Amino acid sequence: MSVELQDLIEPDGYIVPDALVNELHITKKEFALAIGLRQDAIIRKGRRQSVATQQRLRQAVEILTRIEPWAGTLSVAWSWYRSYPIAPLGGLTAEELVSHGRANEVSDYLSHIAEVGYA
Repeated sequence: MSVELQDLIEPDGYIVPDALVNELHITKKEFALAIGLRQDAIIRKGRRQSVATQQRLRQAVEILTRIEPWAGTLSVAWSWYRSYPIAPLGGLTAEELVSHGRANEVSDYLSHIAEVGYA
């Protein structure tokens, strides 16, 4: 990942997406919406540290981390996340699935591709 994972994690273990947002040249609002959160969930420290917000952040980071080696760059991985329809998952994008709490299905799909080599 062009943004190192340690750049996203505070000493207390919480994910802070600032470095990722900067690398992708997007706003915090755009990132929050793409992972199914409200903007204040990643801006306000108290909300950002909630279990639900941290879980969603970890899921998105995990998916992008898995996609980047195949995509070549973090920007291309982000484009895939936002726009590639995953046929076995109803033609929904990773963004749509994660936003609706279905990140585990995206992870399972990526694991299947890694193991079998095709969707």
